[in-house]
Amino acid sequence: MDAKPLIDQLHHEDAWRLFRILAEFVEGFEVLSQIRAPLVSVFGSARFGEGHPAYGLGYRLGRALARAGFGVVTGGGPGVMEAVNRGAFEAGGVSVGLNIELPHEQRPNPYQTHALSLRYFFVRKVLFVRYAHAFVFLPGGLGTLDELAEVLVLIQTQKVHPFPVFALDRGYWEGLLSWMGFLKDRGAIDPQDLTLLTLLDSPEEVAQVLKGVS
Repeated sequence: MDAKPLIDQLHHEDAWRLFRILAEFVEGFEVLSQIRAPLVSVFGSARFGEGHPAYGLGYRLGRALARAGFGVVTGGGPGVMEAVNRGAFEAGGVSVGLNIELPHEQRPNPYQTHALSLRYFFVRKVLFVRYAHAFVFLPGGLGTLDELAEVLVLIQTQKVHPFPVFALDRGYWEGLLSWMGFLKDRGAIDPQDLTLLTLLDSPEEVAQVLKGVS
């Protein structure tokens, strides 16, 4: 079987894919660069719906940040993302959703003042970081861990400004910090890396800290 026609087709599709990628970057940069409020990127699980403690935590965080003059940026989906957007939206603040096209879980929530629909995860990651003045990680799973690791690596390698990185709540995340200490003791990470992540319990405390450094 001659594989050349299939390879040629894939190469042709790659060329058009580059245009789609570029278009997503252009749209994202244009929308986010026009927002005047300082933005805080917030991450958390799509699976924790209304009634879950993490949903309430996210709602309080979105509301507290909006009242302190910050806009929020989330993945724009359900669960904790919805809670954060909802808290900011109902407090009259800027509420951005970077929605990703997925076969399950992801559906845009209705609490967004600025909504983008994205096909590519890596474009979404760039937008999360490019305009953020701080990062907050709420309870989540693999996606949230992925974003946390990427933000910490970017700060560690000085590819982005060392903006504050918070994790709420302490009980959910202290096991991870303990494991990072385990890595430090074995020389896998630098002791300074442990200072990049701050564990807190109160959304209001996050807003207060950020007001003090803005």
